[in-house]
Amino acid sequence: MEINKDAYNAYVKEVTPVNPVWKNILRAFVTGGVICTVGQVMINWFQAYGMDEKTAGAWNLLVLILGSIVLTGFNVYPKIVKWGGAGALVPITGFANSVVSPAIEYKAEGQVFGIGCKIFTIAGPVILYGILSSWVLGVIYWVGGVMGVI
Repeated sequence: MEINKDAYNAYVKEVTPVNPVWKNILRAFVTGGVICTVGQVMINWFQAYGMDEKTAGAWNLLVLILGSIVLTGFNVYPKIVKWGGAGALVPITGFANSVVSPAIEYKAEGQVFGIGCKIFTIAGPVILYGILSSWVLGVIYWVGGVMGVI
């Protein structure tokens, strides 16, 4: 039996959800902007209390990551992600969420087979390809330095 292409295309169009692209872009912009603004306010606050720029930045990362972990534990960060999309997933807070979420989900399976095996389910590929691309770019930079290009 041959499938009618027009009927199939109509079916696909019917069941495919329509995403409000501009609304999603605006939400991501606002969410990412709020996270980055909070981070900048914390850096300014840390510096006002005598920390140098590098130390303030390190403490800022620690506080943002901790905040993301706590909000994920209380099931608040997933709601922020649902509303803000990539604006909540791209910053370091989104990476912390992607590590903590599987740990929370699989904790009932135990420390080793639950948390230990599943904790990097989402974040593992990011770490792997981040390290691989850093290595490749480092080799290119080194070769460019040896050849006198860089």
